[in-house]
Amino acid sequence: MLQAQKRPVHLYMEANPNPNSLKFVANFMLADEGVSYDYPNLESTSNSPLAKELFNFAAVERVFIASNFVTVTKTESVEWPEIQDFIRNHIKAYLEDGKAPVNVVLEKDPLFDEADSESVKKIKGILDEYIRPAVEQDGGAIVFHSFQDGVVKVLLQGSCSGCPSSTITLKAGIENLLTRMLPEVKRVEAEGV
Repeated sequence: MLQAQKRPVHLYMEANPNPNSLKFVANFMLADEGVSYDYPNLESTSNSPLAKELFNFAAVERVFIASNFVTVTKTESVEWPEIQDFIRNHIKAYLEDGKAPVNVVLEKDPLFDEADSESVKKIKGILDEYIRPAVEQDGGAIVFHSFQDGVVKVLLQGSCSGCPSSTITLKAGIENLLTRMLPEVKRVEAEGV
């Protein structure tokens, strides 16, 4: 895990297709390249002091950390203009203190496993090269779950979780690309959605 350093922190907010999520983008990396951390509730934040603190805001429903951004999903009962500056200022102050957003040390590459079949290696490679950058741009992540009998299962995280347009992205974008590039892939499904 990259350690945050004492430095000037510039954070800007970016909307994404999920109206209940807002992406807070920093001027430096918050997580290792290609690695993401999804916190659907306070109980899941044991390795992220930042996510734990953000759950102190009553309106925060989910926290997601990847690359150089934090995506926060709010409850529907609150509008972003009411809370966005409080959340932005909290993240900024936290990072200015030089604290790491996530306390994880990776022992090996979490994406690739030598035990994977050739098909799984190809699927993970396509997801990493073609899909991950686009999904991260919208404040989310897609993580390979499994491949069996022609069906690729993925986990949608961050702003993608609960997003109204995630089904369209999954079928029209991801499934279309994978079935075109890999004949062994017949379908793509989201796991746990």
